[in-house]
Amino acid sequence: MERKLRAALQPTRLELIDESALHAGHAHAGVESHFRLTVESAAFLGLDRLARQRLVMRIVAEELAGPVHALSIRALTPGEDQT
Repeated sequence: MERKLRAALQPTRLELIDESALHAGHAHAGVESHFRLTVESAAFLGLDRLARQRLVMRIVAEELAGPVHALSIRALTPGEDQT
């Protein structure tokens, strides 16, 4: 996922954290299935929050259809601070 996101968005910041271990006991436990993403990119300029998330989800659609069960997305423009 990280490689695809870097190629498509050319981010100034990208943090992809595997949180699968926090979901022990779930149906997808034991595999890399739950991730938290923070990505900052000029590609998000002019897009609202939903459009940003849809863009990210299109980029990683193959992973979301397979091994990835959950992806939490924070998509920011350069210099945008969203806490």
